[in-house]
Amino acid sequence: MAPPHQHTHPHQDGHAHGAEDDPAGSAPMSGRRSGGTTPRIGIGGPVGSGKTALIEALVPVLVADGHRPVVVTNDIFTQEDAEHARAALAGTLDPARIVGVETGSCPHTAVRDDPTMNLDAAEELTTRFPDADMVLIESGGDNLTLTFSRALADYFVFIIDVGEGDKIPRKRGPGITGSDLLVINKIDIAPHVRASVQVMERDARAVREGRPLAFTNCHTGEGVREVADHIVRAVLRQSAVHRA
Repeated sequence: MAPPHQHTHPHQDGHAHGAEDDPAGSAPMSGRRSGGTTPRIGIGGPVGSGKTALIEALVPVLVADGHRPVVVTNDIFTQEDAEHARAALAGTLDPARIVGVETGSCPHTAVRDDPTMNLDAAEELTTRFPDADMVLIESGGDNLTLTFSRALADYFVFIIDVGEGDKIPRKRGPGITGSDLLVINKIDIAPHVRASVQVMERDARAVREGRPLAFTNCHTGEGVREVADHIVRAVLRQSAVHRA
């Protein structure tokens, strides 16, 4: 399948594509969603913030609670994240329930600007596994301006990490201010990078207008239960919408 959106300009992960590039991302989900009825959870954030690690920590919690997730990862040219998740979740989740999308361009474009490839992947998984009760979709890129199209994700989790510095919440961006749940990850390394989790919490709460946030150490599992509970409540809400 052709990449959904090609760029010709050179850039690193933090290149600027503004929220104005996302005609769907900030819109209400009502009337914009495409594809099947299985709730879809978008997990996005800067490269290295811990998106895959969060999924690898979340899935065992969700499975232990009786949920039946499937997982879609996004990489530009490889299946690296999908392969990592399959290995990490061996014995917990059937490897066939994890697929990788090779976007061929910036992964954020495949979840924000043209989510066709991810919609196809989610539909293919939920067709093969009709017992699936949620689709976890992981994608990075575009630094602080990544969002998920509301045509793709019913619930948007944005993850940043302490290693980026405690000024990150003050930099804002649509993921920090408007995501359904903001996760601040790697809280264990704060003393080593001279960052204050308390400052990050204060500044994040100041710009999120009451939207929830959570703090995690995905390696120990600290905070992962709270994230799982937020996601499950979102899944239940979305399932109720489809039953209505």
